[in-house]
Amino acid sequence: MNESHGPALRRALIAIAATGLAAGLAAHVLGYGAIANAIWAAAVIPVLAALIVEIWQSLRAGNIGLDVVAALSMTAALAVGEYLAAAIVALMYAGGQYLESFAAQRARRDMSLLLERVPRTAIRHGGGGLEQVPIDSIVPDDRLLIRRGDIVPVDGTVAAGTAVLDQSALTGESIPVQFGAGADVLSGSTNVGEAFDLVATHRASESTYAAIVRLVEQAERSRAPMARLADRYSLLFLVVTVVLAGAAWFGTGDPVRAVAVLVVATPCPLILAVPIAWVSGMSRAARSGILIKSGAALEAMGRIRALVIDKTGTLTMGRPEVSEIIVTGQSDADTVLRLAASLDQASPHVVAASIVAEARRRGVGLAVPTRVSETPGEGVTGLVDGHRVAVGGRSFVSSVIGETIARRAKLPPGALIVHVAIDGAHAGVIILTDRLREGTAGLLERLRRLGIQRIVLATGDRADVAKAVSGGLEVDAVQAELSPDQKVQVVLSERSGGPVMMVGDGVNDAPALAAADVGVAMGARGAAASAQAADVVLLVDQLGRIVTAVVIAQRSRRIALQSVIAGLGLSVLAMFAAALGFLPPVQGALLQELIDVAVILNALRALRTGPSSD
Repeated sequence: MNESHGPALRRALIAIAATGLAAGLAAHVLGYGAIANAIWAAAVIPVLAALIVEIWQSLRAGNIGLDVVAALSMTAALAVGEYLAAAIVALMYAGGQYLESFAAQRARRDMSLLLERVPRTAIRHGGGGLEQVPIDSIVPDDRLLIRRGDIVPVDGTVAAGTAVLDQSALTGESIPVQFGAGADVLSGSTNVGEAFDLVATHRASESTYAAIVRLVEQAERSRAPMARLADRYSLLFLVVTVVLAGAAWFGTGDPVRAVAVLVVATPCPLILAVPIAWVSGMSRAARSGILIKSGAALEAMGRIRALVIDKTGTLTMGRPEVSEIIVTGQSDADTVLRLAASLDQASPHVVAASIVAEARRRGVGLAVPTRVSETPGEGVTGLVDGHRVAVGGRSFVSSVIGETIARRAKLPPGALIVHVAIDGAHAGVIILTDRLREGTAGLLERLRRLGIQRIVLATGDRADVAKAVSGGLEVDAVQAELSPDQKVQVVLSERSGGPVMMVGDGVNDAPALAAADVGVAMGARGAAASAQAADVVLLVDQLGRIVTAVVIAQRSRRIALQSVIAGLGLSVLAMFAAALGFLPPVQGALLQELIDVAVILNALRALRTGPSSD
């Protein structure tokens, strides 16, 4: 039934139909046949009336569905005096529609949890104390108190202390993650440790959780291609049903056979199983930190044959990491790193943040720098523990120490060199590279086993860097130095071999993500534009979730097709049996409803974890 009828009306119709059926059976057993027929007819009329209203609304919207068959079967059964069959159809139809609604709500539960967890207020420092404010009033640089059990309302950085956050609602990771001072945290995480202060970096409407909520709302409004296919071919099925019913009546002269045919065609498993299978699959994916925006995307992902994948931030981590420290002066590597990282604490540059992060990872104690002076984009100088330290590019450090620093002859492709000078002398270099994600080779191999026949690396980076990164990976082609429109052309050219999936994270990937049959965005740290353009968003920064998404999509599609083929096959057999007189209306109604319940329960299997989905 139409969603506008609401759960209350659905329950009321079930109660009326069930009560009427039971009361009529009691009257029939007691020998009051006429009264039993009247009770059954009275129980059918409200269900039939609600169904006719829905059919009328659908016709006004230009749609005709298989609910017409249900209306015809109840009307015909009443007309020929098959009141018990009509009552059974009314109860089972109302119950089946309620079961469909319940199943869809059950399947959407995991995605709905994201919406239910949206925080409305936050505790802000201000005016000499703490105040509770609506999250819409929070602006960047506001200092917030995040208490134990609170949901982080906006994206921000840990101001002081340590934050222990449960990110399972966002990423599917069950183990809480610890964040130190200065670390970035995502809105939507739950504080499971001690209270800490957070400095807001975004407004609530611009934060990660708000974007996820918008994507979830979009996902819940979507419909799958196979569900639309049911609508398009419902008229054909209706015609076949009516023709078969008419042939049975015309060939035998018995209108009861026509009623029996109509009864076993009510309702069609195609309109029940497919939407439930898609929504179940989308919900299963959401529990794994994968937001699939539509059933169409889920269905298409199950048929992917080619993969076009970006490099920076997708195949690689997307941020520079310290790979080597080379000493050129008297200090050891740990001293070079400690002094450079201590000074870089005062710099907002992404490279400085990487050096500081490496020092903390190694457990190097950092000092507080003084007399800091930074030349944006070039380098920074200052005092650390009484040492004059300079950190930056070769030209910058050369100018600080007053001597020319020789270029290094051999560097890894795409490597970044940071020079360090201590007390006026060149002390060493810190080499940073964008590291390939761990397990990438195994990921591509698993995708091939899942049916992806061609894998193409498409990047805007230099050709030598792209080839170095792809070395040892099973990729069929490497396309480098691409502009955004050239990435689109790569996607379109690969479509000749079958549906194409594009994976990326940057703004420059957004056009290609939109052009692909399925666009997958690395949403944990990726650009908002890529997440909006994509069909699928990985809420956790793990490329391996693509395998999980493909497995879930293939399994959901397989379950949907199984339900449709089995359900329609059994229904058609039952219709022919009814036309030949082997299945009276009452038994036909009971059999068809058993078929419908079976296909709905089968479709709900898509909610469960498959044998290889993780």
